[in-house]
Amino acid sequence: MRKGLLAVCTVVFFIIVGFSTIPTKSPKYEYSVFDQLSEYHFFEGDLSALKPAKNVIPYSLNTPLFSDYAKKLRFIKLPEGSSVAYNEKEVFDYPIGTVLIKNFYYFHDARKPEKGRRIIETRLLIHAEEGWKALPYVWNDDQTEAYLDVAGATKEVTWRSESGKKMKLNYQVPNANQCKGCHLRGDKLMPIGPSARQLNGEFEYKEGKMNQLEKWSELRLLTGLPASRELIPQLAVWNDPTTGNLDDRARAWLDINCGHCHRPDGPANTSGLFLYIHEKDPTSLGINKSPVAAGKGSGSRPFDIVPGKPNASILLYRMTSLDPGEMMPEIGRTLVHKEGIDLIEHWIASLEN
Repeated sequence: MRKGLLAVCTVVFFIIVGFSTIPTKSPKYEYSVFDQLSEYHFFEGDLSALKPAKNVIPYSLNTPLFSDYAKKLRFIKLPEGSSVAYNEKEVFDYPIGTVLIKNFYYFHDARKPEKGRRIIETRLLIHAEEGWKALPYVWNDDQTEAYLDVAGATKEVTWRSESGKKMKLNYQVPNANQCKGCHLRGDKLMPIGPSARQLNGEFEYKEGKMNQLEKWSELRLLTGLPASRELIPQLAVWNDPTTGNLDDRARAWLDINCGHCHRPDGPANTSGLFLYIHEKDPTSLGINKSPVAAGKGSGSRPFDIVPGKPNASILLYRMTSLDPGEMMPEIGRTLVHKEGIDLIEHWIASLEN
């Protein structure tokens, strides 16, 4: 049944995308969907080096989404001569023609990056006239090219972690339809990462280290940036205590990993559990809140968050589960994020009733 549904979704996607030039009202923003990543010319020279071409800007997020310990390199390309307006609260409203490029990879040995890496997939989010389009590209074993695969793929990956532990997993490249699981906002596909609070941090550019928002403003890619950095929100780095206290870092982790669904206009809005960074109401945040319909996902626990009692909290139970009927997030991981769980466990333990 699921395979049949997936096949129907895939066919519909092919019909929509058409593997051809997508017409736009303005020739300035016309673009094509290519079978091979190299055909976009986002990168110069050896493709696997991921050296950005002119007007392709690298960026990073203060606290990224957990994706089975995959490392990520992100780039953005705005249409020539365009810019994006600053927004204090939400992900920027990027102009039509913008492409967000996210590369997922693993170092062979995370302790020694110089030994090289294996790139698994590159995901493109292209802002077309009719909305954002998600296109997954899967890299070949030779690391010479990535090919469009809207049906997704499974790739066996092995590597050594930062602690030297040998790791192995069957990495899941999502199909184009599954991308909606994280990126759907209302009835539209949207980016979830590049907001002011996530981009307000330093990045090591080839010209030197610089605040990302100030760099974008200098390049005239961003307008309306407040003159004072104190007026710009900054999300804590979840695993860096110098960037925020325990509450700051836990809320940052929940914001990027859960808040894109658990918000009033997200796919999980019927749960009444809102984990995005702007939520201030304790009950909506899950504290002493009964689940709406968690089913077996509750683990027989009464509340989403029980202050002082992480092991009695549904939130932590679902984070530690690998059962497809219980785990949260539902997609995007096949492993437990041990360090993230430790953070949320300490945070719940610190809450007072």
